[in-house]
Parts: sequence; C-alpha cells; structure tokens
Amino acid sequence: MQKYFNTKIGRLRIVALFEGISLLILIGIAVPLKYAFHDASLVKTMGPIHGLLFLFFVLNTISVGVEYKWKFSETTWKVLLACIIPFGTFYIDYTILSKIQNRTNKQ
Repeated sequence: MQKYFNTKIGRLRIVALFEGISLLILIGIAVPLKYAFHDASLVKTMGPIHGLLFLFFVLNTISVGVEYKWKFSETTWKVLLACIIPFGTFYIDYTILSKIQNRTNKQ
C-alpha cells in the first residue's frame, strides 16, 4: 500500500479510484434518487465532492504526464477522457497506470 503514496503515479491511481467511485455514486445513486423521489440532498452533497475530485484528477494527470513525459496523443488524452466515462478510471488504472507504475518500480 505504501507504493501508492511514494510516487506521483501511485497518488494518481488513488485519486482515479476515488474519482471513479464518486462518479458512480453520483450518476448511479444520487441522480436517480433526485428524480425518482424528488430528493436532491445526495446530489447536493456528492456534486461538489465529485467536482473537486475531478479537478484534482485532471491536475494530477497533467502533472504526471509532464513528469513522465507522456505524449499527449498517446497517453494523456486517454487518461483525461477516462474521468468522464463511468468505469473509465478503473479501466485506465488497469490498462495504463498500473503498468507504468510497475515499470518505474522495476527501474
């Protein structure tokens, strides 16, 4: 678990996890509750939380992309796109981020 906090890519993976979970809670639970039961309280709570996590994810992605010298056309745009697609951050973590972190840990 410590490996996630020691590197920027590890911290990006943690932020991606929380951002993905907050998106799923927002669109899978909060919005249906809002429209089905006319109760917007969870949307009012989760909306700002997800917004902050979204911004934090985008800023961390750009920071990691610059540090690791990612080509925008190959990697960065895929990671950035993942944060607006449900389950996208989990997919990107599995296909891109975990492999990059494993490569950097071996060096």
